Amino acid sequence: MTRTRAREAAVRLIYAQAASGLAPDELVEDYFDPEHLATLADEEGAISEAPDEAQLEYIRRLVSLAAEHRLELDGIVRRYSHGWRPERITRTAMAVMRCALTEIIYLGDGGVTPGVAINEAVELAKGFEEPETVAFINGVLGGYMRGEAAEEQQ
Repeated sequence: MTRTRAREAAVRLIYAQAASGLAPDELVEDYFDPEHLATLADEEGAISEAPDEAQLEYIRRLVSLAAEHRLELDGIVRRYSHGWRPERITRTAMAVMRCALTEIIYLGDGGVTPGVAINEAVELAKGFEEPETVAFINGVLGGYMRGEAAEEQQ
């Protein structure tokens, strides 16, 4: 599994965790159970391959940290959502942004630059969202990097 597919799996699981309220570790374990993966083999776009241990740990960390810091991440999205009412932001867009922000803020030691995390989020969003929403996601993440992230680096 590539890092891009691992991110996609994390976004799907971040979405599922927010919707269900289930424990992140439980969701990850259940999703990558061989029996569950076998049921996804014929579904278009589904993550039906098991990650290796390193990718599984990466997914687990992203999903857990996104759940743990959800209120903070959502606050960042609200601060940089210029011109968008909160109810207009889809759950999928929120999951994509939570994933990218988690990677930028909490997994900075993982060797992924903020630019790569933003680019991956935008590319991933293109598979789920309308162009206007993709541009919004890019704007929120870019706004965070120019705002709070830039201030923290000074």
